[in-house]
Amino acid sequence: MNYVDMNFNWLMNEIEQKSELQIYTHIKEKYESLSIEIKDAMEKFINNFNYWGKLSYKDELYEQIENKAVSLKQHSEDYKWLYERLGDYRSKKLLFGILYNWYEYDFDTLKDLMDNTYCHYFDLDIIKCDNETFVDVGAYIGDTTIDFINSYGTNYKKIYCYEMTDDIFSYLLKNTKQYKNVEYRKKAISNKSEILKMAFNESSSSANNISKDGNTLVEAVSLDEDIKEPITMIKMDIEGYEQKAIEGCYKHIIEDHPKLLISVYHNHEDLWKIPKMIEKICPGYQFYLRFYGSNVFPTEIVLFGIYKKS
Repeated sequence: MNYVDMNFNWLMNEIEQKSELQIYTHIKEKYESLSIEIKDAMEKFINNFNYWGKLSYKDELYEQIENKAVSLKQHSEDYKWLYERLGDYRSKKLLFGILYNWYEYDFDTLKDLMDNTYCHYFDLDIIKCDNETFVDVGAYIGDTTIDFINSYGTNYKKIYCYEMTDDIFSYLLKNTKQYKNVEYRKKAISNKSEILKMAFNESSSSANNISKDGNTLVEAVSLDEDIKEPITMIKMDIEGYEQKAIEGCYKHIIEDHPKLLISVYHNHEDLWKIPKMIEKICPGYQFYLRFYGSNVFPTEIVLFGIYKKS
């Protein structure tokens, strides 16, 4: 057993031996010991995005810490399941680093694991491409599509870009107009065709999301309904709606075995739940994790799913 395995097993044992209240108390005490500057910066970020729960030491509001404690305690077996299915030790160490950050506010492990070698989503050691039909779900202003082309060249079959926000969609068209065989869909992605509500985020338009509290109606479709040709690669970053989107492309996953590049940081369950969903839909995927965000509060975590069975 190497040190990565030892560290992960130690953390799981630590969590399993404590009650949920004890885990919450431990995390809260660690948080209170941080500098005021770090707490203020962290709270500003967390509270600007309605993903993880509110956090305010001045108001003694610790919903985000409560949610972490629940996830760690109630899903330790799910995290162990994921650890055993990760395809390399960089992924395994990253899973430990994320959970250790949640538990101890350790910043050093994640700092060493931030990926600056390749473009976000396109780790050349994991993702091999040729003549792809690439679906960019949550295409935003086209940055991921451009990174895909810069990483792999123009030898792709087709690119589909989905973006639901009107003004952002205009930037997407402008930024990618020079590329061939790109099709644009001003739609949200869900598990079925429906009309949904979109909420605007005041901090960043990239965080506009589907919400029952939204006040703008948007058309939503499933990938299974909207794209009939085989798909070879799907990227998703849709602000916590990834689970619904995966439900809506299960036929493509079963029949086409596309490479999957999924953001798994918009709550405290996607990290384990999304790989379990994929495994249930189509056994045979090998999983990897990569990290492109901040080491203080882990975001921009990507789950890669690569189908391995012939």
